[in-house]
Amino acid sequence: MAQWYFSYDGNQIGPLDDAAARAQAQQRPDGFAWREGFPEWMPIGRIAELAGAGAGSAAATPPPTTFRTSDEIDFEIFGEEMQFVEIELDPGESVVAEAGAMMYKDPAIQMNTVFGDASKQHEQASFLGKLVGAGKRLLTGESLFMTVFTHQGQGKARIAFSSPYPGSIIPVTLPNYGGTLICQKDAFLCAARGVSIGIFFQRKILTGLFGGEGFIMQKLEGDGLAFVHAGGTIVERQLKEGELMHADTGCVVAFTSGIDFDIQQVGGIKSALFGGEGLFFASLRGPGHVWLQSLPFSRLAGRMLQAAPQKGGHRGEGSILGGLGNLLDGDNQW
Repeated sequence: MAQWYFSYDGNQIGPLDDAAARAQAQQRPDGFAWREGFPEWMPIGRIAELAGAGAGSAAATPPPTTFRTSDEIDFEIFGEEMQFVEIELDPGESVVAEAGAMMYKDPAIQMNTVFGDASKQHEQASFLGKLVGAGKRLLTGESLFMTVFTHQGQGKARIAFSSPYPGSIIPVTLPNYGGTLICQKDAFLCAARGVSIGIFFQRKILTGLFGGEGFIMQKLEGDGLAFVHAGGTIVERQLKEGELMHADTGCVVAFTSGIDFDIQQVGGIKSALFGGEGLFFASLRGPGHVWLQSLPFSRLAGRMLQAAPQKGGHRGEGSILGGLGNLLDGDNQW
């Protein structure tokens, strides 16, 4: 009996048996599904095994066969507020990650530090090409090096990567979104080897200056699976052709290449100065997908800094004794 997994807006459901999977597909046919033997996550409507009795022939049509350049990896996401993703590798498969993201691994998985973005295209480039690629990573605030984890043993092996701060991990099957995802500079966590981690330049001056992420963002390209991290709760919105959405500039995590990302000035002077939302907000126009986060790291860090004792923000946790109470109960460290 197959074990099915479903994905809706970055949230995973499963494992489910065949009967439960068919019921889930009929209830919500708008997501993606995967079981062992599938090369990647597939739209539910294109899986013949999950099609209802009245489904048309188009739903049973298998996806076109294409040559993959990225490794095919399996995964499971654990946790709620502080998530981590566990990736299962077959012999010879690899996953790439930013330095310091690993949580644990099986001994059969060997790690190797490489210069640049660790994609297969980067490996085949000349030394000058590798140098340019590594320089692009510096522009996004990342290290010149990335770590490649390869399963060099027998059977299955697992490796896990953890979130750097409270939030959610978003699994993105790049072919389902046109092969390209543009995200904030520190959003990338890990990916199947073969996914290219490059840069995306904001060409509009005002968007680069006030868009929350500056002129340079990360661009993930390829036909594999990538994992993006963001703060708080994540929501995925699909915008139709010409559909417009406004969002706080810091809450925009990622978007597909078809989205027109711009900024728009907040209403009047009074709203801009006293509304608490800054002078600009992000303007996102479809078609495409947009991922938003409820807790940008800059907002979290600002609140922590504001509450730090050095900034005079310590309020004694409600104690009527205030600072004296903290001194007596040992909260202050000298």
